[in-house]
Amino acid sequence: MARAEGVSTFMAVSDYVFTSESVAEGHPDKVCDRISDEVVDAYLRAHPFSRVACETLATTNRIVIAGEVRGPDTITHDHIRCIAREAVREIGYTQPGFDWRTVEIDVFLHEQSADIAQGVDAREGKDEGAGDQGIMFGYACDETPALMPAPIYYAHRILKSLSDARHAGLLPEFGPDAKSQITLRYAGGRPVGATSVVVSTQHRADIGQARVRELVREHVERVLPEGWMCPEEEFYVNPTGKFVIGGPEGDAGLTGRKIIVDTYGGAAPHGGGAFSGKDPTKVDRSAAYAARYLAKNVVAAGLARKCLIQLSYAIGVSKPLSIYVDLGGNGQVDPVRLADMFADLDLSPRGIRERLGLNRPLYARTAAYGHFGREPEEDGGFSWERTDLVDELRRAFN
Repeated sequence: MARAEGVSTFMAVSDYVFTSESVAEGHPDKVCDRISDEVVDAYLRAHPFSRVACETLATTNRIVIAGEVRGPDTITHDHIRCIAREAVREIGYTQPGFDWRTVEIDVFLHEQSADIAQGVDAREGKDEGAGDQGIMFGYACDETPALMPAPIYYAHRILKSLSDARHAGLLPEFGPDAKSQITLRYAGGRPVGATSVVVSTQHRADIGQARVRELVREHVERVLPEGWMCPEEEFYVNPTGKFVIGGPEGDAGLTGRKIIVDTYGGAAPHGGGAFSGKDPTKVDRSAAYAARYLAKNVVAAGLARKCLIQLSYAIGVSKPLSIYVDLGGNGQVDPVRLADMFADLDLSPRGIRERLGLNRPLYARTAAYGHFGREPEEDGGFSWERTDLVDELRRAFN
């Protein structure tokens, strides 16, 4: 297995601005991510070793679900339709062009390819292999309490605050579809304030732009640290002036089109594979979670202010082909030693699933507001956000 520090991929400059965006659960692509992950959860709930590769398309009052599965026959196409309809209801769509009660749902799920299955399945003398080839990245930094880059962290939190208020009945003026974008200024390599904030949110036709702006402002100011609010002329709310038609009625959605929103907001590389709709034999998902888990523990242990980890795999092969560790030149330890230490962990698809407990219905909750920077949950949700390797790392590096 190749292991190397390599050349740092991090910015060398210390004074700059950086922008990240987020989208709410009612964004067309996020509706599709949610439905695809609900399908994954349904199969894993019925059998923990089900295989799922599910893609969803949503457009005006129509949802199309397709892909490959291997699991219990109890998960029928009618059951999948009910799951999708319930997801749309929970998100909150009752508008004429996309209504959970009337949306037409087509399901085209079929058996997983036997050629893929034979490479992934464990058998005598062979451990379970990766579900595909690919490269996966994990990242952590000390810019926020969640050890996430600040721009994506606050972009998510603005939309989550709006969503929570909407679901609680405190913002009846707003619909499910929304986007945010925040540009932060860095001084000495640390975020110090926002230079601009953009929020676009779906709203009722009888609400004017000035009212939308004031409702949004409360949530932005609540989320941002004190003194970080951007200048008034750089605070953009619904810049087009109107956002009544939203969700799949206004724009088609697809699973897996928001991979930078799902990860680090562009502050770190992304391997290219989406997460949603995939069971944990797919290293696009499970190995990206493992890489974040390792990187977060490195930063939480105080071994570096930033940590980037890359893992690579080949389809049907259990062990990772390479482990790359980059501390951005600010680490307290040798990144090659870290890579060697991680090589001793079981980073096979099976090893990752067992360490992080991924063969459970944990995935629908990941579909919006980021897969990373969330709190670990009692039932095993967001297990890759645990910092239970900190003591071991500190002991290994004194």
